[in-house]
Amino acid sequence: MLEIRNLVKRFGPLVAVDDVSFSVAPGEVLGFLGPNGAGKSTTMKMVTGFLAPTSGTAVVCGHDIQAAAIAAKRCIGYLPEGAPAYPDMTPADFLDFVAHVRGFSGKEAASRVALVAEVLHINEVLQQPIDTLSKGFKRRVGVAQALLHDPPVLILDEPTDGLDPNQKYEMREIIAAMRPEKAIIISTHLLEEVEAVCSRAIIIARGRILADDTPAGLAARSRYHNAVRIGLPFGTEARIRAELAEIAGIAAIDDAENDEGPALLVIPAGERPLVGDIADMARARGWRITGLRVERGRLDDVFRAITAPPPAPHGSIERQRDAAPRAVPQDGLNVAQG
Repeated sequence: MLEIRNLVKRFGPLVAVDDVSFSVAPGEVLGFLGPNGAGKSTTMKMVTGFLAPTSGTAVVCGHDIQAAAIAAKRCIGYLPEGAPAYPDMTPADFLDFVAHVRGFSGKEAASRVALVAEVLHINEVLQQPIDTLSKGFKRRVGVAQALLHDPPVLILDEPTDGLDPNQKYEMREIIAAMRPEKAIIISTHLLEEVEAVCSRAIIIARGRILADDTPAGLAARSRYHNAVRIGLPFGTEARIRAELAEIAGIAAIDDAENDEGPALLVIPAGERPLVGDIADMARARGWRITGLRVERGRLDDVFRAITAPPPAPHGSIERQRDAAPRAVPQDGLNVAQG
């Protein structure tokens, strides 16, 4: 349904998006992940036709966003960053306006507004000026306008921004219900969002795609994948830590948080699971453990590792300092030299 082909966007010397390509199939919910300034929103604006690319293009349901912009945009529901709306309008007026812009009128427009208001739970604020709404309700009105024409492609930039935990849960349920019939992109920096609703995740940083995998596949790259958390009685940590060191294939043994008492986190050196060896040792040595759990891996750990900026060249600070202009006194004034 959606194919992004070699998108590039330059703002003067800055390359905000650098040769980005990917596709999204029906039934996929793609999490588009990256730190602030990574190029997520710029990519979404080019895909939806709000921003012209320097080069490359996007094809939506067979329509090139540049060569056939109107046809492509008919297939897209878009929630921009910040959920802009006319602040003096009520949600009812705003959604009715959007319905007419989308080509609906009369009973058809009214039924579509009623449907999205019900789905997004905004009936209670339909007659209230948008400017007076909470951030969460403004966000839901923004999602409502994106869903109004029932588009096959849905692009949501930070859809749960400003929502409380209950509202986030409801929004995720709405996205999950729409998933079988649509291709959905969620641009976000919230890792919990990806783990909760996405079937696939792309990590972008400095304008380039650095990873493309399922959330579970990305988590498996974590150093904590297959790590074993062991809950222990008080006073036994030192002895059990020493005995664990006898097991081959352990990279580290860290202290871990545990609500019921002390715990150790045993981190493997490779891909071979350690839980069997640890369970065998626990039985053989008579450990009185309070819990044993295998970690899936931590998406935040992988995200940081992938998106971390490259280290500065050795001596770069010294070179910058040496190259900086120096102020020297001349006729009672300080002037820059060099």
